[in-house]
Amino acid sequence: MNNEGPAANGGLHLFPFRGLRYVPERVGSLAAVTSPPYDVVVRPDGLHHLESADPHNIVRLILPQAGSAAERNRQAAETLARWVAEGVLAADPEPALYVYEQRRGELLQRGIIGALALSEPSEGVVLPHEDVMADVVADRAALMRSTAANLEPLLLTYRGDEGRSAAAAAIDAATERPPLLATTTEDGFEHRLWAVTDPDGIARVQQELSSHQALIADGHHRWATYLRLRAEHTDGDPGPWNLGLVLLIDTVRHPLQVRAIHRVLHRLPVPAALGALAGSWRVRTLDEDTPLPDALTVLGDAAADGNAFLLTGDGRFHLVDRPDPRLLARTVPSGPPDAWRSLDATVLHATLLDQVWRIPDGPADIAYIHDAPSAVAKAERGGGTAVLMHPVREEVVRDLARAGVTMPRKSTSFGPKPATGLVLRSLALD
Repeated sequence: MNNEGPAANGGLHLFPFRGLRYVPERVGSLAAVTSPPYDVVVRPDGLHHLESADPHNIVRLILPQAGSAAERNRQAAETLARWVAEGVLAADPEPALYVYEQRRGELLQRGIIGALALSEPSEGVVLPHEDVMADVVADRAALMRSTAANLEPLLLTYRGDEGRSAAAAAIDAATERPPLLATTTEDGFEHRLWAVTDPDGIARVQQELSSHQALIADGHHRWATYLRLRAEHTDGDPGPWNLGLVLLIDTVRHPLQVRAIHRVLHRLPVPAALGALAGSWRVRTLDEDTPLPDALTVLGDAAADGNAFLLTGDGRFHLVDRPDPRLLARTVPSGPPDAWRSLDATVLHATLLDQVWRIPDGPADIAYIHDAPSAVAKAERGGGTAVLMHPVREEVVRDLARAGVTMPRKSTSFGPKPATGLVLRSLALD
């Protein structure tokens, strides 16, 4: 049974590819060359830490450092070519689908990495749930165009068949063999990768996926980048540009965690942020010695009753909730469904950022940070305001996506996210 709903024009079409992988003997350790996804790396501290971990860390490809965008992209392309020429990276001998496993304690996530045929949102095969920022898509497209490579997989979820399906059996069977690689990253996650190369195993996975649709859990900008680059090759067969690197997780077997993405408002001090809310929101300052985990618990309790945020950056946590309904009616667009209108991210952007604080949504004014402690630290260092969010429920995300309604950008963070650097896709190999 396809619990995700039928795709309008067929389902997911996943293809094997020759993975480009680090040669273990040429690097300090596999853990030292991996990175979180590019948009999770907290600059500059996280970037510098990764660069110093190993001279071949993947961050030198996904976030190259140079004086201009053109120079950054040229540098990434030259670095990739040099690492291949020097044998730091090598292509697997035959095309494969890759079973990827992440484990930490009792948490186990297992999925399949492959090259997915691209489709437009209107086709109902791959469903986005968030808006994207044009400048980020342009940046990622320039990098991908220069390197001719998919450097990190998108994270997609689907609702697999109930019970142990043929695809699940093929995935589990792969894990009974010794893995291609195994490493433990500093966040405590164990990572293992296996190749599925036998035609029968590949066919079983492909057959099941062909009747399913997927939700983009992480990687909206990279998906939009894939579509842009495919459109650039309309003068003929788009060939390898018609496919994109993805990790597919069956959330019937392996449910993902949903976390919030927080905002740091660089140019808005906390006193000014709170002062602008007078008369339209309830503001309560928590005890001075309240630790962050307890403050987030308070936020979660308040969010159960309506829109709520934690503001910080001045050494205290300020709970902001119970907005004036007249303010919301005046500032939140009336066309979309109620589930969208009541989202914290919708209210934050449409009401607070656009109307109350009047802050442009650009990198000079707003940083999007996945980790709450990092957001707090960044706001305190810069004299700005961190807006801590409570995560939205996964079922709300899916319902909106099925209805074709996109959430405000950076509304959710699904995880655990795949480590970047374990397997790359070079379009020159396809």
